Amino acid sequence: MRSTNVRSRELSRTRTRGRATIVGAAVAALLPTWSAGAAVADVADDPTVDARTRATFQQLADAVLTDRTNALVTGERSAKPLTDGFTGDVRLSAGTARDEDAALAALDRRKDLLARLGEKYRAADTAVTLDATRVTGRTAKATVTETTTLTYDKVRGGEPRTTGFQARHELTFTADRHGDWQLTAIRDTGPGIAVNTLAKPSVKAPTVDDTMPSAPRAATTYPAPAKPKTLTGTALNYRAMATYAEKHWRDYNKDYPDFSGHGAGGDCTNFVSQALKAGGWKHVPGYVYDYTRWFGNAEIQSHSFIGVNEWSWFAQNSRRATSLANVYQMDVGDVLQIDFDKDGSKDHTMIVTYRSPQGVPYLTYHSNDTYRRSLSSIIASYRTSAYYAYRT
Repeated sequence: MRSTNVRSRELSRTRTRGRATIVGAAVAALLPTWSAGAAVADVADDPTVDARTRATFQQLADAVLTDRTNALVTGERSAKPLTDGFTGDVRLSAGTARDEDAALAALDRRKDLLARLGEKYRAADTAVTLDATRVTGRTAKATVTETTTLTYDKVRGGEPRTTGFQARHELTFTADRHGDWQLTAIRDTGPGIAVNTLAKPSVKAPTVDDTMPSAPRAATTYPAPAKPKTLTGTALNYRAMATYAEKHWRDYNKDYPDFSGHGAGGDCTNFVSQALKAGGWKHVPGYVYDYTRWFGNAEIQSHSFIGVNEWSWFAQNSRRATSLANVYQMDVGDVLQIDFDKDGSKDHTMIVTYRSPQGVPYLTYHSNDTYRRSLSSIIASYRTSAYYAYRT
């Protein structure tokens, strides 16, 4: 059967310095008051952005994103925000300062929710790279890449050591009448599914074809009824799937195209298909539009190889995957999909690369590039979404 009128959607990477990890109650040394060059006295003149100014843009972005990560580790009120160290030539605008206060409070609440679910972080490290700066008149747009690592605290036992992600952001700086730059807006340019992100994921409503096989939703209650999986001695190598995903979660395999940032789309299903292929899934050649076919390489990919819904249709039709009743039943090599807005079309695909002895799966995925994020964290962040779990 061919699908000709349905296009799935997905959720539409240099490090400049390290940071000491935060252990226990974080003690954050205030950054100095940064001076990014002389202020422009004449309001009619457009201010310039030199190397020092760009460096300060990067430092302020680092402070903002580090404050957000710290709120997940020690709470919003454990230390004075790093952004308070910026005054004068480059600083937060009053409106952005209020928005960041609200964001830190929300992330503090997320920290408390995760703790009730049995998950805590004891240390964090965030670094930000300035990728590009574009200046138009009295507005500057700075694009940055955030690289964050969080160290799990041992709560249930058996947690992996760390989780991590890379995310991309655009910061807007506006010059005031004195020529001083104020940070007036922060926008996530990735899909917005990092653990320290509060923005709703970007989704695009597709045309839904009711003739396609529909997977049943999975429950999200913990603990789940036992559903043991045989990881060895089968035709598939589930460990190889996990090894591939954890090798390429941010170091993309150049043997495949990268669909990151393609409109509302992304690279998540393409990445999961690569991992499944590394573990033994075989190509089924045919037309790229035919959801009963599955293939992908550097030159060509079936829609079922790269599309969220098309992958689900192929997996069910081919019987390469069966649905699980509860997401906590997933094991290494199993696949999780999310419909963020519950409109009947799935938005994001992830693969399990670790399962703790206490029955918590940890997922690795692209868009945003993420390593071993716990299922508990994902559910806590998207409590109103629909979840679909597949045994591969």
